[in-house]
Amino acid sequence: MPKINAATVAEHRAQQRAALIQAAVDVLVEQGAAAVTPAAVGARAGLARSSFYQYFPSAAALLAAIVEEAFTAADAATAQALADLREPVQRLDAFIRTELLLAARGAHRPAKALMQADLPPECLARVHELHHRHNAPLQAAIAALPGDAPELTGQLVGGTVQAAMTAVEHGADPVRVADRALALLRHGLTPQSAEQSDDHPATAQGRAVPPA
Repeated sequence: MPKINAATVAEHRAQQRAALIQAAVDVLVEQGAAAVTPAAVGARAGLARSSFYQYFPSAAALLAAIVEEAFTAADAATAQALADLREPVQRLDAFIRTELLLAARGAHRPAKALMQADLPPECLARVHELHHRHNAPLQAAIAALPGDAPELTGQLVGGTVQAAMTAVEHGADPVRVADRALALLRHGLTPQSAEQSDDHPATAQGRAVPPA
């Protein structure tokens, strides 16, 4: 039996499994899904290859576990942030701020790498299913706001959020990025801003309106 580094065997196994998943995430992000092999992951985690199979029957099973766990923490964080909020604008704000804080912690790295990886079809389908479920509160908040074309609006908001996450992942301050992104989104999502844009002479002539 391996040396126990926790109070119980169950805790030890949980730690070992978590170490393998973290090692696999690091390999996945750095080298791609094809590099996630039992030997590579075991070496990265400091465990023998034989130990790998005590927790996962194959590399595919490990990737499936990463798919599930990549969204678990993010789903929990957004659920907590939205728990006491009912107004659509408040929920949109809280969702985006939470996403950017998660991005600053690197929590989105596994999901991003998985969506870009050459995964088995069923695994990739599960990634997209979980991604859609994770973003459902954001889409619901957008649909509850005044205006038409909520699906298109959701796609445009999603693009803004992705750009904001990229900025944060490259070192930008998540609070500052959230403040700026939300200022832009609030301006575009409120009926008043649409009316002002229609009446603005520069907009009517097809010229960009300079920032205030």
